[in-house]
Amino acid sequence: MNFEPDLKQYTMCSVLGSCFSDRAIVFLGKHNKSGNLVAMKNFNLDTMSKTDCQLIQDEIYNTRQLMHPNLIPYVTSFLDKSQLYVVFPLMGYGSCRDLLRNHFVEGLPETVIAFVLKDVLLGLEYIHNKGLIHRAIKASHILIRADGHACLSGLRTMCSLDKRSNLHSLPLQSANNLNWSSPEMLEQNLLGYNEKSDIYSIGITSCELANGFVPFAETETTLMLTQKVKGLIPHLLDCTTCYPYDDNAADNGYQSEETIGMNAAPVSSVNTRMFTEAFHNLVELCCQRDPESRPSALDLLAHTFTKQVRFSYLNISFIYYYFSFFIRNKKKL
Repeated sequence: MNFEPDLKQYTMCSVLGSCFSDRAIVFLGKHNKSGNLVAMKNFNLDTMSKTDCQLIQDEIYNTRQLMHPNLIPYVTSFLDKSQLYVVFPLMGYGSCRDLLRNHFVEGLPETVIAFVLKDVLLGLEYIHNKGLIHRAIKASHILIRADGHACLSGLRTMCSLDKRSNLHSLPLQSANNLNWSSPEMLEQNLLGYNEKSDIYSIGITSCELANGFVPFAETETTLMLTQKVKGLIPHLLDCTTCYPYDDNAADNGYQSEETIGMNAAPVSSVNTRMFTEAFHNLVELCCQRDPESRPSALDLLAHTFTKQVRFSYLNISFIYYYFSFFIRNKKKL
């Protein structure tokens, strides 16, 4: 399908949301010739700094260079005066962050997370095999297609290891990703970091998808950095990891050292749900302080938690019908 790089070839239907730290608008657009619906990111270059423009350029370049079913595909991009438009396929269910915010505030079901993580890991393995590091894995960068498959986006901060075994510099605009960043990336010491930093982010994102919020969401930045460097491992919140809330307790299940920064999840949900041992184990492995102790993306695809997703047809049908049924019925309430 040929999508022309010309604004006149598209009709803006509605606003889907924002991106780029709320400084760009995402429109639902329709390609006039084919009738296909697309997502169009709109950047006002007059308001963008040199660093912003570099990030936008990097995202376009990186997305064009990579082709994998579980990475966001590039369609086209074009300028209209000072307005830059970047066109992507429409993702039917938006990002996982959108789903958590609007429909699953207490977290996604574990089975759904297994399907999503498998797709993300397939895309991440492809990236790592290319000698690249993503550096910005989080729920808002995991998009769910209309058929239920997940695609990894947020490729603007991706970089190459080249012939180096480790990197030392932080990505541009890294302040937006501190909660998901690995201890070794935040330390910025002589050892640097490598692709295992992405694996740490997988562990943090798993907690985000399961708990409904990212670990350290309400923790002061300096304390968060200290706790990460000390080796604190965030975890899934369920009846096996949290104590019932007690206003008079000096050390309850939400403010202990083990759960610092985990936010205040709905007590009823935490105390009545229980995640599997395999899921807890996957998060613990990913969030190890020592990068060499973390598994690779390929290792995680062979983990008991992700191996439960064996058939792509089941992936498509389960996710599609689950989201469709839940969201459709919620709107009726």
